[in-house]
Amino acid sequence: MKKKIVIAGGTGFIGHYFEEKFADLGYEVIIISRQPQHLSWTDEASIVKALENAEMLINLAGKSVNCRYTEKNKKEIIDSRTETTHILGHALLACKNPPSLWINSSTATIYRHAQDRPMTEASGEIGTGFSVDVAKVWEESLFSFDLPQTRTVALRIAIVLGKDGGVMEPYRNLVRFGLGGVQGTGNQMFSWIHVEDVFRIVLFLQDNKQLDGVFNCSAPQPISNREFMSQLRKSMDRKIGLPSPKWILEMGAVFMRTETELILKSRWVVPERLEKEGFQFTFCVIEDALQDILKG
Repeated sequence: MKKKIVIAGGTGFIGHYFEEKFADLGYEVIIISRQPQHLSWTDEASIVKALENAEMLINLAGKSVNCRYTEKNKKEIIDSRTETTHILGHALLACKNPPSLWINSSTATIYRHAQDRPMTEASGEIGTGFSVDVAKVWEESLFSFDLPQTRTVALRIAIVLGKDGGVMEPYRNLVRFGLGGVQGTGNQMFSWIHVEDVFRIVLFLQDNKQLDGVFNCSAPQPISNREFMSQLRKSMDRKIGLPSPKWILEMGAVFMRTETELILKSRWVVPERLEKEGFQFTFCVIEDALQDILKG
């Protein structure tokens, strides 16, 4: 029987990357999504069948937070995370031979705006506000299930950098059009991770069967927004980048139907648990990550 992985919400940037990488490793990859060519969220019997004898379940499902926080969007953002997590938890309970590992996406945004010290799993302070509330109820949904045969892990993922999606294209466009200076004060911390290291962390958690709970999924050397934009300009060979003050970002966010929190919140998150457990990052510093992403 071919080894099997189930990826829920696997149609985005990270999901596509995971699908290709697991296929290269010889896995049958089953995607659950709202798109017609995939397994439907409404077909709970087929979800149970897909999970039966699978090695791992990875849940990436959730409406993008790159939108205005209207009441309608807020409800959809929360429901798209909690409802899908509940569907998966109940499906696992219905399996005779469920996956031994369930990795659920979470977010590094769960921590407070931090410019004074880094946030670890043990000493990080949970923040306030809507995006934090989303992260909290998402993790609560995951850990509400008692799954005797399945380890559960919440990955608090930082800003993911990669070639074919995510945040890189908007940032590259800013630099191309001469707007690649600091955003806001530029002092807010920018916790990031290369998508290849996200994938490698998943494999690491699969191999280390004693691990469960919460893990910060971020590179070990976060930088400021000022440093990130400087390195991006350098990598793209652009010497000049005009800054974007907060008031301009506020205007632009309304026009682009998004929120400035995505740029201005200081995320200072470090992967203390992963490093203590011996995980070795491929991309520790931003220069190496950008060189890999921008080449070719």
